[in-house]
Amino acid sequence: MDSTKKHHPVLLNRELSWLTFNRRVLQEAQNPAVPLLERVKFLAIFSSNLDEYFKVRVATLRRLVKLKKKTRAKLGEDPGEQLKNLLDEVGRQQQEFGETFREGIMPELQRQHIHLVAEHDLSEEQRTWVHDYFREKVQDLLSPVILDENLHHLFLKDQTVYLTFYLSAPVKQKKHDDKERVVVMELPTKRHGGRFVQLPTQGEEHYVMFLDDVIRCCAHDLFPKYAKVEVHALKLSRDAELDIQEEVSGNMMAKIKSSLQKRETGYPARLLYDPGVPKAVLKMVMQKTGIGKDELVEGSRYHNFRDFFGFPTLGLTELQYPEQPPLPHPTLPRTGGKMLAAIAERDHLLHLPYQSFDYVTRFITEAATDAQVTSINITLYRVAAKSEVAKALLKAVKNGKQVTVVVELKARFDEESNMFWAEKLQKAGANVIFGIPELKVHSKLLLITRTEDEQNRLYAYFSTGNFNEVTSHIYADHGLFTSDPRLTREAAEVFRYFHDRQPKTGFEHLLVAPFELREKLNALIDREIKLAKHGKDAYIILKLNALQDERMILKLYEASQAGVRVELLIRGISCLIPGLEGQSANIQQRGMVDRYLEHARVYVFGNDGDEKVYVASSDWMARNLDRRVEVAFPILNPELRAEVRHLLDLQRQDNVKSRDWQNNYLGQDEAAEQQVRAQFETYEYLKKLGKRRRTPAPKPH
Repeated sequence: MDSTKKHHPVLLNRELSWLTFNRRVLQEAQNPAVPLLERVKFLAIFSSNLDEYFKVRVATLRRLVKLKKKTRAKLGEDPGEQLKNLLDEVGRQQQEFGETFREGIMPELQRQHIHLVAEHDLSEEQRTWVHDYFREKVQDLLSPVILDENLHHLFLKDQTVYLTFYLSAPVKQKKHDDKERVVVMELPTKRHGGRFVQLPTQGEEHYVMFLDDVIRCCAHDLFPKYAKVEVHALKLSRDAELDIQEEVSGNMMAKIKSSLQKRETGYPARLLYDPGVPKAVLKMVMQKTGIGKDELVEGSRYHNFRDFFGFPTLGLTELQYPEQPPLPHPTLPRTGGKMLAAIAERDHLLHLPYQSFDYVTRFITEAATDAQVTSINITLYRVAAKSEVAKALLKAVKNGKQVTVVVELKARFDEESNMFWAEKLQKAGANVIFGIPELKVHSKLLLITRTEDEQNRLYAYFSTGNFNEVTSHIYADHGLFTSDPRLTREAAEVFRYFHDRQPKTGFEHLLVAPFELREKLNALIDREIKLAKHGKDAYIILKLNALQDERMILKLYEASQAGVRVELLIRGISCLIPGLEGQSANIQQRGMVDRYLEHARVYVFGNDGDEKVYVASSDWMARNLDRRVEVAFPILNPELRAEVRHLLDLQRQDNVKSRDWQNNYLGQDEAAEQQVRAQFETYEYLKKLGKRRRTPAPKPH
């Protein structure tokens, strides 16, 4: 390998890598093998992802573009060029998205007797029904704003669809009346109870209408004095980066609340508009909002496709994924059984969403009412709005337990829910710690102290997923219940850090950021490099959401060049380019998008036959390794370690939903090779385990 390549390794741009991932989501919407109503949901996921991307990444690049030239030069890549490249790619994907909806989804819905009708598709009978529905259910929800000289500024809410009305040709023109008028009003999706209206079924034919089109259909009822009423949609996305000075002192809660209010009025990142909107209307909106040409993005007739999460299923179960009810766990007790006693006997590994999150809430609830439990410590990163976990913690406080809750107030887009529960817990008497200055607490830890035989015994739950009942149904995660002192004592050290803020080192089993995670990962990779150089079998398998940290990528390149086999399963961003001669020839990479969101992180190191397996909350990004509190925990029980490896191997063998880093499907010839769909195989494997009900095995000590 020449020295130039050594000093200038090839990396993939982070922004384009993320867009490559989102295109995998779009591929699921395009895939005819995916049930039709699930394809509609993938359109919603694609749209929701892109909204967040504009609010965060694009908004950040726009801020960087505004920096002085000398400052921009220090960034390495030109933010202006990055912005242009990613907007070009976004434009291509949005065009493909529109074609997928119009030419793929819509005709297929019709073939399945589902008609998404617009105002011009209605029969007279349907038109009468829609007008009645509008008067009874919609009209009173509308608040028109006239754009004229009396209005000095128009404020558009973030992520909200607005309808513009271009009124012309007055029926009775008076001398001083305007011949033309522009009116804007918010589409009242939330107050209406959803974006879609179901019309009466006719035989086996189902009719669904956008709320937008109901209003379009009845626009003349709103403005009877004008013969011509043109209705178009637009939507604004605002900068979502919170502007928080993370000092040690000061009220973090107040700062978050203040920043959330600023987010609502944040800098415009994108104004999506209907290409058919009259130029006079768009010009008037820009004038009244102060939005410039750089923020304009041509969209389509409809915006906020994330609202398709609420598309009616119409009772058509055959057009959805078959139900996969949560499976019984093979070693944890059924409802009514004692969780603490079971965890005292052995370690247990929970696999969400295949097995129920109820085991976690049962664990906390049991601890809350157990007379021998003295304290509960937990980290909360993303909490459900109606959190059963938080309610169980409130019960524990009421029962006199010492409850410490580390709440991450900077969990983007979940700050409001986290604040709500933080305040309730604080008022109830819990010790609430609002994260760590300059760090995010991203680890998912639960530690319970119980007095047994006049001594304290620790019980822990380590997880890759949040303590969130809602996301536990769709995020694929691993969680470990254990009372193994090798792990629980070190978990207690992590919680001690939240109290005393003194950096902790010397962890023997856990890999903890920002203290030793990077250093120990490097040591594990160096071990594989050394083995490869001595002619031994050396390999690394990594399952991550994102691989972006340049130093870790360079380390993997070094391992590849030394002969270490590196296999990557990356769901989202990856700035590493595999398969390059002289750089990454021994690295393979794939990504998978399927029914559930792959969220678990797993690190595997060959270690000369004594394989090390870590399950983690941390991706390999600079922010995770250096600016977050993260925990990677080893699977010490051989039986459970084999279980994790088996599930990981299913994903390595997946030839139905896996793509390479360039989004090419890795499917095999059906006649030559059995198809492996990892998520379906995982469910079947865990179903068999549940039926077998393994006998408890002693924990290795």
